[in-house]
Amino acid sequence: MVVLPGLLLAMLLAMLDNMIVGTAMPRIVGELGGLTHLSWVVTAYVLGTTVSTPLWGKIGDLYGRKTIFLVSIAIFMVGSALCGMAGSELLGGVHDGMTELIAFRALQGLGAGGLMVNAFAIIGDLVPPRERGRYQGIMAAVMSLAMIAGPLVGGFITDHLSWRWAFYINLPVGAIAIPLLIAKLHLPKYRTEHRIDWLGAGLLAVGITALVLITTWGGNEYAWGSAQILGLAALAAVSLAAFVVVERRAPEPVLPLNLFANRNFSLISAIGFLLGFAMFGAINFLPLFQQTVQGASATNSGLLLLPMMAAAMVVSLFVGRIITQTGRYKIFPIIGGVGMAVGMWLLSLQDVHTSRLQTGIFIAVLGLGMGFLMQTTMLIAQNSVEQKDLGVSSSTATFFRSIGGSFGVSMFGAVFNHQLATEISAKLGAAGTALTKAGARLDPAALKALPSPVKAGFLESLANSVSSVFGWAILFAAVVPVLAILVKEVPLRGGPGDSAAPAATEAVPAAPRP
Repeated sequence: MVVLPGLLLAMLLAMLDNMIVGTAMPRIVGELGGLTHLSWVVTAYVLGTTVSTPLWGKIGDLYGRKTIFLVSIAIFMVGSALCGMAGSELLGGVHDGMTELIAFRALQGLGAGGLMVNAFAIIGDLVPPRERGRYQGIMAAVMSLAMIAGPLVGGFITDHLSWRWAFYINLPVGAIAIPLLIAKLHLPKYRTEHRIDWLGAGLLAVGITALVLITTWGGNEYAWGSAQILGLAALAAVSLAAFVVVERRAPEPVLPLNLFANRNFSLISAIGFLLGFAMFGAINFLPLFQQTVQGASATNSGLLLLPMMAAAMVVSLFVGRIITQTGRYKIFPIIGGVGMAVGMWLLSLQDVHTSRLQTGIFIAVLGLGMGFLMQTTMLIAQNSVEQKDLGVSSSTATFFRSIGGSFGVSMFGAVFNHQLATEISAKLGAAGTALTKAGARLDPAALKALPSPVKAGFLESLANSVSSVFGWAILFAAVVPVLAILVKEVPLRGGPGDSAAPAATEAVPAAPRP
C-alpha cells in the first residue's frame, strides 16, 4: 500500500493522456494546421505503444522491473514535454509543427507502452495471486476514474488554457511518481540470463506496425484491395511468420511461444483480444451518438460515460475482494462475457427517440460486464505462468487487448461509414451524398443550420449506423463466455494453507509480502 500510490500515478499518466489530448485536438489543429495528418497524431502514439509493449515486459524480466519502470516513465515525460513544445519557438519555431508533434507522440507512445505493463507486473511481484485481485481492483477503479476525468480535464484545458498544457500536465504527475517509486519500491531479485532477442523484437515490430497501418489506412486512406494495403498485409504475414521461426530458436525469446501451450494463457489472450475489440469500439462510438443524436455537450463527454465507468469500477472492486476471499475466479469472465453481450444488444436497439436515461442504463449494463472481465483476465494470465515470466505474461495480455482495440475501432469504423453512406443515400438522395462527403463530423452549429427534413434524415441515419456497430459487436462479445467456460480454474498461488510454490515455480524465490 506504500508503493501503490506511485504505481497508480504512473498508470494515470498513460490513461489520462489519450483522453485529454483527444479533447484538445481541434484546438491543436487550429494552431498547427495539418488537418489531413490529424489521424497520424493518434496512429503514431498507438504504434509506439503497441510495438513496445511486449519489449517492456521482457526487458523488465531480464534487467529488473523497477529500473525499467522508471525509464519508461522518464521517456513518457520527455515525450510529453516535447509534444507541448511542438511548433514553438522553444524548438526553433519550425513551420511544420504537426510533423514535430507526430514524431514526439511516437516517442511518448514508446514510454506509455511500459507504464501499464510494468505496473501490473510489479503488483505481481509484490502480491501473491490469491490476494492480487484486491489490488488490481483498485487499479481498475483508477483506470475507470481516469477515463471519466480525462475528457473533463481536457475540456477545461481547451477552454481556459493553451492546448500545450494537455501535454505539460503529465510532468508534475511524473515528478511525484518517480521519487516516490525510487524511495519506496523494493522488488525481489531474480537471476536470469541477460540476453535480448533483438531479431525477434525487430520482426515483431515490423509485423505489428504493418497490422496497425492496415487497420488505420484500410478503407480510409486506401481501398482495402489497393496495392498499399495488400503490400502491408504481405509484409505483416512474412514478418510474423519469420518471427515465429526465430522465437522457436531464440535462447531468450521476447515472446516465449511456449506460454501458448498453456490452455488458460491462450484462452485468456483471446478473451483479452475480444474485450479490447468490443470495449474500445463502444467507447469510440458512444460519445458520437450522445453528442450528435442526443444533443449533449462535448465538454460533458466524460460525464456521459459515467454509468459505464462507475459500474465497471464498483464491480472490479467487488470481484477483487471475492477472489481474495475465495480464490475462485472462473465464473467471473463467464458472467462478464454475458453482461457485455447483453449490453451490446441493448445499445443496438437505440434510435433517434432513445433518451439519455435509457442510454445510461444500457451502458451501465455494458460496464457491469466489463467490470467482471477487466482485471480478471490479467490475473488469470499471470497465474498461468512461472514467476520469472510474469512481466512477459502481463505485456502479452496487454498487447492482445491493445491489438483487439485497434482492429475493433477499424472494423467498426468501416461498418459505420458503409452503413451511414447507405442510409443517407436512401433517405436524402443527392443531398445526402453531399452530406456524407462532408463527413459525419458535423458540429452542433452546422447541424442546426441544416433544413429540418435534411437534419432529421441525417440524425436518423447516424443513429441507425451507430446501432449497427453494436449489432456487429454482439457477435464478438458472445464468444467471450464460450471461451471462458473452457478456462480451467487453477488454484491461485499464495492462498492460505499453501505449503510450497507449485512445481513450475519451485526454483523461483517467493515474492515477499508488501
